[in-house]
This record gives sequence, structure tokens and C-alpha cells, in this order.
Amino acid sequence: MRSYASKVAAAAPDAIFGASPPVLAALKQETGTIPIVFTNVTDPVGIGLVQSLSHPGGNITGFGAYEFSFAGKWVELLKQVAPSIAQIAVIKMPQHSTNAKLFQYAQIVATSLNVGLVDANVRTAADIERAVAAAAEKSDSGLLVLPSPATTDHHELIVQLAASYKLPAMYPYRDLAEGGGLISYGPNVSDDYRRAAVYIDRILKGERPADLPVQAPSGFELMINLKTAKALGLTIPPTLLATADEVIE
Repeated sequence: MRSYASKVAAAAPDAIFGASPPVLAALKQETGTIPIVFTNVTDPVGIGLVQSLSHPGGNITGFGAYEFSFAGKWVELLKQVAPSIAQIAVIKMPQHSTNAKLFQYAQIVATSLNVGLVDANVRTAADIERAVAAAAEKSDSGLLVLPSPATTDHHELIVQLAASYKLPAMYPYRDLAEGGGLISYGPNVSDDYRRAAVYIDRILKGERPADLPVQAPSGFELMINLKTAKALGLTIPPTLLATADEVIE
């Protein structure tokens, strides 16, 4: 990421688009003048990308992702769809600046539900294979996949492994549920990318990132894959199905 960020900044473009905290951290190190628009960043103030949400104050602005408390909701939903779960392996990227905090919030809710969390740090496909295989050694395990470049790059592998080991899994984006994952809950990423394009257009027409407020996601979507639930032998509660934005059959 640092290598790519250096090459991008050296090319001196009129604007840069980036997604996820590790990418933005690398870009921020390379330039303080080229306008940067981001999506999919949790707590941009806390990780030092912007001065405030309403007045970013520098060369960076964009669209946020989750509140940290969102991780607790992921645990709650996974426990609802798979009540027998007693342990959840949290698939996350160790150098991702917000994954650690998401894990902490997930831990709070997991403790209240008498569910244990396993910290499964991954960087590569091999790491992911080892982490999922280790989780599968206990019959009452599930997976929680946190958003990161590592999990995004290997999302198809994670879905395939979860199916192979028959592990109930919660995912942060809808395309994972559409691709065979059990359940997902998160922002409409496609919409945020479109909104980012609008910000870039405004910047190219003369507006400054410092004056464009960081915006929250336009909404959150709950997706449930009934075909996958059936393969896992799970019965989704009718009340949860009624609240889903989309049920995949």
C-alpha cells in the first residue's frame, strides 16, 4: 500500500480516491496537498484523517462507514440466526487501524451473551485458511468477518471455507451474502462510491476537501441467505426475516 500510495502521489493527479483506513493512512503520508476522497472509513477523526466531520480542515474528506458499536450488532445477529454458537472467531487484519476497536465492542456484547471471541488475525489466504480451520475444530463455533483489505481481497475464499466447514458466518457487506454467505449487515457500499464520485466532481470544479463535510453512510442493509441457512440446518426466526432488507432464496 505504501508503494502504491507513493506512485499515485508522484503522478500528481488532480484528485485521489481511496477506500479503507490502511490505504488512507498510506496516502496521507505521501501528500498533504492533493485532494483525497475516501469511503469505508470508521472513525476518520479518531484515526487522524480529518480534524472534524463537519469541517475536515485539510486535503481529505469522504464518507464514513460504521460506528464501533456496530460490531456488537453483528454478534447479536449471528447469535440470533445460530443460537447454539458458543464461540466466534473474529477474522480481522492486525494492522487495520479500526479492526481492534471493532473487536473490543464485539467483545462487550459477546460477554453479555455468554459467547467467547477468538482473535483471528489474518493477512493472507493461508492465514484465513488456518483461522477458519481452527474455528471449525469446535462444533459450536461461528465466524465474524470484519471489514479490511485482507478480508475484502479474499472474501470468496472466506465464504467457500465457511460453507465447507459448515460454520455460520456474519459478513459486513451485502455482496458476501449474495455470494453465498449466511448473513450480512452493513452500509450500501455501491451508493457510497457513487456519492464519492460526486465529491470528486465538486473538487475538480474548484471546491476544497476542507469545506466538504464527512458524511455518514446513506443507510444500512440486512441481507439473509435462506439457501445457505438451509444448508447449515438453521431456521431463521420469522421476526428477523421480517426486518431483513432482502432475503435470498
